[in-house]
Amino acid sequence: MPDELLRPTIGAGVDMSVRPWRLMSQAYVAFFGGVIASTAVAFLNSRRLGVDVAKRRLILLTGLVGLIAVVALFVLLDGESLQVSSRVVAVLCFMVQLRLQRPMDRAFQLRGTDYGSLWAVGIGLTIGGAVTEGLILLLVTVIR
Repeated sequence: MPDELLRPTIGAGVDMSVRPWRLMSQAYVAFFGGVIASTAVAFLNSRRLGVDVAKRRLILLTGLVGLIAVVALFVLLDGESLQVSSRVVAVLCFMVQLRLQRPMDRAFQLRGTDYGSLWAVGIGLTIGGAVTEGLILLLVTVIR
């Protein structure tokens, strides 16, 4: 009869063949790509880490709140201060999303496995997120 105490729990519900990305590398995606890119990379990485569904929903909700904040700032501010404030909002969202991923990232570190490379996905999400966010803000300009 197997002992419950000795049963492995770190790998429960986690696809061990897919390596997650470093959490701090996601900060670059947030800074250069905006809230949408930050949320996309955090959501994808949280799935790789095996973060539970409730926390993944919180990651998406954080991104939605951040995007609403960026749109509100766009309506209220001019061009130059908008760039700075939208980056601040993206980095703040990243910090919340980082906190939601951190416990499972620590569990991943205990396995002693290397992280995956974020270069290709990160650049793609940065460009795609920035373009999408720009199109949303353009749409807000047209509607306004």
